[in-house]
Amino acid sequence: MDRLVADGHAVVVLDDFSTGSRENLRESAGAFELVEADLRDARAVARALRGCEVVFHQAALASVQRSVEQPELVHDVNVRGTLGLLVQARDAGVRRLVFASSSSVYGDTPTLPKVESMAPSPRSPYAASKLAGEAFLAAFEAAYGMETVALRYFNVYGPRQSPRSLYAAVVPIFAQAALERRAPTIHGDGGQTRDFTYVGDVVEANLCAARTPDLPPGPVNVGGGQQVTIRELYERLARAAGSDLAPAYGPARAGDVRDSLADLERARRHLGWTPGTGLDEGLARVLAALAPVRGAPAPKEIRSR
Repeated sequence: MDRLVADGHAVVVLDDFSTGSRENLRESAGAFELVEADLRDARAVARALRGCEVVFHQAALASVQRSVEQPELVHDVNVRGTLGLLVQARDAGVRRLVFASSSSVYGDTPTLPKVESMAPSPRSPYAASKLAGEAFLAAFEAAYGMETVALRYFNVYGPRQSPRSLYAAVVPIFAQAALERRAPTIHGDGGQTRDFTYVGDVVEANLCAARTPDLPPGPVNVGGGQQVTIRELYERLARAAGSDLAPAYGPARAGDVRDSLADLERARRHLGWTPGTGLDEGLARVLAALAPVRGAPAPKEIRSR
């Protein structure tokens, strides 16, 4: 949103703040219209879409763990909410809708990197809800001529992610623990791998998806292009924060995949997009953003080993 405002666009934000924070909107306060409402509120969505040319659909209950615990709620928000948004966007004459899908749709297949042509194999209700969203996008494009793009995000991280939620992402949890000299819990043996993608790069991918003409149908991976174990992720953050505490280990969580890495050729070829922020640089920015809040010393430079 900040980038769109900075680029001079008229912006409308719809959010119910069930997982987000008003604090994150402070930088662009007064420069956009806010509609505070649930995605499933058809009247509010219709009001927010008036006059809009492009919709960036980022709203979701984005947690594998939560979807295992509350599958009906996650389906209702992620699937019914997406369908309702598509209907309202069609009726409002929206030109293009860019959808935040997820690498979780690939499941736990051993083939790496993950290529968009692979058969999906969701292992959690969250992954299934994102795959259903992609299917609805394709259906609306075929039936109504609406332009749609599904971006499959790979483990997005960056400043402003909250470490306090029960369903918080791993990067802010580890970063906060390292700054506070606490040992976090790694679920599983720590050897599972992820492809972490800096939020600024995800913003660029969304802008490319919004403005690139004549995109071919089908989803597009958005990843960082680097595979790292969960154990190594914590070690990098701990070294930078000056912590020497070893993590604790707990049981693996249902629905989690073992390994993940994005093939980015489709994004390069069709969107002209590649990630620009390396993992060490991105993690340093997360620590720098959290350190003043936590009263911790400034983090050291992160260096890979």
